[in-house]
Amino acid sequence: MTTAPEAAVQSLPALDYTRTVDRLLVHRDALGEVFLTDLQPIDDENYAAAGQLPRSHAYYGDHLLRPAHHDPLLILETCRQAALAGAHRFFGVPADNKFILTHLTLRIDEPQAVFVGSSPLRLAMRVRISSRRERAGRVTGLDYEIALSGGGAVFGTASVGLRFKDPGGYLTLRLNNRDGMALPSSAAYPAGTPGAPVAPHLVGRANPDNVVLLDGVVVGDSAQALLRIPARHASLFDHPQDHLPGMVIAEGARQLALFAALDIRGLSSSKSLLTSLDVRFTRFGELEDDTVLSAVVGEFGGPPRTAEAPVDYTLGGILAGADEDEQRPEELKVAVEATQKGEALCSFAFTLTRIPA
Repeated sequence: MTTAPEAAVQSLPALDYTRTVDRLLVHRDALGEVFLTDLQPIDDENYAAAGQLPRSHAYYGDHLLRPAHHDPLLILETCRQAALAGAHRFFGVPADNKFILTHLTLRIDEPQAVFVGSSPLRLAMRVRISSRRERAGRVTGLDYEIALSGGGAVFGTASVGLRFKDPGGYLTLRLNNRDGMALPSSAAYPAGTPGAPVAPHLVGRANPDNVVLLDGVVVGDSAQALLRIPARHASLFDHPQDHLPGMVIAEGARQLALFAALDIRGLSSSKSLLTSLDVRFTRFGELEDDTVLSAVVGEFGGPPRTAEAPVDYTLGGILAGADEDEQRPEELKVAVEATQKGEALCSFAFTLTRIPA
């Protein structure tokens, strides 16, 4: 991003956290799934957005990580909502347009900033339009870069890519994708997907309703599973869809990354936080087709896991002169690909970071 982190915080206008925005701005049916609280213009290419992250949520709060941190996918969902609402409010994208997700990235540089404290996290976002597509005077696509801050300090960045289609154009696109077959609806989808669900604790969950992996297997440094389509899930399918939402695939990919990291490298989901995500979507995921998720796990980065690694402490914390490499947390890279009928839907690059007790 071109704006320095400190300047990004200082230049934000005052933001309101007292109520959520209109749910229609963020394409949600349920008020409880709206996390965006405010939008404020800055200039033609920048605006500010606010979000309140709840301390407890049936889906986003169901994690085994201790100490508890706000779900990175909740942060990313709030960024996505900021992008959706900004497109409508600041760039004239009509309410009836269909939004197509092209990419998502997230980087959390300061994990302690997203620790779940005694009150909801007030997320502030400085949103910059890095690329704009137009046709006949109409905005047809926007790419967003977002500086994330909480408590007055930037703790990470995100990016979102969206393309916009009017109803007729979207229908033509989808029918071409499907060789003319009528569009399905998740509202008519079976409540269960055939297969054996992965045990919740293996993917960092307590509630089996939040598990979206089936038939997980590990071979060598790779793992594979089928995506369970939770069509009745109140968060993952807030409203009927004619395709697999990108955030549903992202949840499946995240769960497979945790499943593989535990089995292959022994990194427990109770001690690891997703600190970076990068995904590019290349095809629509169809509801009727099996979605295969495949993961490849790298080696640990950062300092070796030894009790003897020297760290100098004072009453004020770690000594400023201590070796920075020795303070750097362990990281594990995991690549996940989602495919249908042997063709790639998207590819994820994850970083899992070991969180100290």
